[in-house]
Amino acid sequence: MLDAFKKLISRPPPGPDWREVAEWAKTNKLKFKREHEGEGFVIDGGMDSKPWRLEWGPPQRTYIEGHELRLRMELGLSPNLQMLLISQPLLETLERQTFERFTESTQTVIDSATPEEMRWLAMFPKVPYKASKEVRMRFGLVGSTPAEAAAWVEGALARQMEEAMVGFLKHEPPFVLMLLRGRAYLRLQLPDPSVSRIAQAVAVFEAAVLQALRVAGMGAEGGNDWSSTGSTAWQTQLGPEDNKGR
Repeated sequence: MLDAFKKLISRPPPGPDWREVAEWAKTNKLKFKREHEGEGFVIDGGMDSKPWRLEWGPPQRTYIEGHELRLRMELGLSPNLQMLLISQPLLETLERQTFERFTESTQTVIDSATPEEMRWLAMFPKVPYKASKEVRMRFGLVGSTPAEAAAWVEGALARQMEEAMVGFLKHEPPFVLMLLRGRAYLRLQLPDPSVSRIAQAVAVFEAAVLQALRVAGMGAEGGNDWSSTGSTAWQTQLGPEDNKGR
């Protein structure tokens, strides 16, 4: 009896249950689960039967403090489609860190250990794109192919970013949206995983996915069946303006 009592009082206090997030996930037919360490949670969802995963927990990037929201989805697109939309304060910080890294050390080559976000800012040109002045001032864009990068942001994604500026991106936290190795990624510094912030981030991410498929479909030369057929099918979720070519 004494041993059982000792075990009971020695147990760590229960962590947050994120009940509202779990209920939101259930309402939207998403799968919610706590990570076994109790430091975060995972939500599995999907678009057109293709899965995406959302994770909230300790950061995987040094430029994010506290907790990080991550979204990723396998799109099956060409790995040559490399694009990055990034919050302006973070862009300036990473550019400065990259400059300092290579001017204050003997390193002369950007190696694979450097995060893609930093490497791409050094490798790829800044891309002008059509959006409201506020969006263009708050978010920088780079890409391996400028025309495709601009087409990715313009339209539905640019409008989502405009809404996000008065929502979960109002205070300009570190934010990254990427197309890398055929996948879509979103990273966001998010200390408070409220339902409203998570839902807004998912809306931005899904708009980015739809736009990526649209861009891939515009430039497809065959080869990847899913990138072309998926892009055509998902265009029904875009507005008429978004289905037009640039």
